[in-house]
Amino acid sequence: MADQKMKERRRVSLMIMVLIFQVLSASLHGCLAAIGQGQPPKKPTSIHPRAGFRSSVFLPVSGNVYPLGYYSVTIDIGNPPKPFQLDIDTGSDLTWVQCDAPCTGCTLPRDQLYNPSKTNFVDCKDPICLSVNSPNPPQCKNPNEKCCFQVQYADHGSVLGFIVSDTFPLRLVNGTLSKPHLAFGCGHCLQNRGLHPPTPTAGVLGLGKSKASISSQLSSMGVTKNVFGHCLGDNRGFLFFGADFVPKSGMTWTRMLQSSSDKHYSSGPAELLFGGKPTGIKGVNVIFDTGSTYTYLNLKVYETVLNLIRKDLSGKQLHDVKDKALPICWKGTKPFKSMRDARNYFSTFALSFTGSSNVQLQLPPENYLIVTEQGNVCLGILNGAEAGLGTTNVIGDISLQGKLVIYDNENQMIGWANADCNRKFGSF
Repeated sequence: MADQKMKERRRVSLMIMVLIFQVLSASLHGCLAAIGQGQPPKKPTSIHPRAGFRSSVFLPVSGNVYPLGYYSVTIDIGNPPKPFQLDIDTGSDLTWVQCDAPCTGCTLPRDQLYNPSKTNFVDCKDPICLSVNSPNPPQCKNPNEKCCFQVQYADHGSVLGFIVSDTFPLRLVNGTLSKPHLAFGCGHCLQNRGLHPPTPTAGVLGLGKSKASISSQLSSMGVTKNVFGHCLGDNRGFLFFGADFVPKSGMTWTRMLQSSSDKHYSSGPAELLFGGKPTGIKGVNVIFDTGSTYTYLNLKVYETVLNLIRKDLSGKQLHDVKDKALPICWKGTKPFKSMRDARNYFSTFALSFTGSSNVQLQLPPENYLIVTEQGNVCLGILNGAEAGLGTTNVIGDISLQGKLVIYDNENQMIGWANADCNRKFGSF
């Protein structure tokens, strides 16, 4: 039962964590077909590797929004390689795994923890340490000190550990095996971690924009271009690094917002539409964050969304009901079995990006609602103010399902298209 309750808790977005890297004493121990302008296309975008160089990495994804609340990939680390299941998170930069150094607060059995050797630890003077601490250089009292990190979460959880470097065996789509040495966090002190990362994952795959992210490191080593994408389905999907899986057509693109203080994948401003009509809400900037199960909107936008939905439901045979899954839920005349049963009661939202011509992110009912185990339909858009996000708006997993989403750091663009993320992909 305790395990089930953990699954039912909604996760606070990993995006809201503040990532603080510090150089700590070496003796320190213990304690993440085009969506359309207009109506969705009849056929989803077809995703295949392009002909040519094919220097890309393809990884299967497992997970769902409900009831698990996360998506993960399994990546091998070390020599001999050891598999680690990692929560994919575009809202944070540093990849980290639970680490036997020894570990306090780790949730996995000891034989499933990463076990570093002396040669894996990164010194404070190493350029890698500077990269993961960017833009603030580490204050090295002793250049031979171990490079350390601390991750502070908004829900008061934290992860503390050392920066290490090890082999990541990656099979490229051209068939060759690449073995880059990548820097990541060896987390050996986890406090009040809750679902960061959720059981049974071993850690977090950081996909943010900084030099510490896996995508940035692979690009700097010439393994892949600094482009990656994901497709999140009902219970599976895929993640790729490199440009070979970027469709030549059918994508909707918008520019990333550029800010020295913003390391997230942000875009905007956008106007909120409901049922294809303006809502009066404009100037909305959003962050794309796979580390967040649900979508979070600032108070003004959230209240507008909730009022529009309730007004739209007036006269329909849906009634408010309490459900432990989410704060706002409705029940029908009989329990809903799937979103197919519930979607016709609701209308489509859209974010129309005003900086680009006719660029919209469509959010049909399945991109903001879930059907719970009790047969109720619940709103997967939450009040960001209650989560400590202030005026920030976060597009979480629920609103990214059924879409190929691409983060092109080479050209500073974010793109999306409708896609069949549940399709099984063979080896390329």
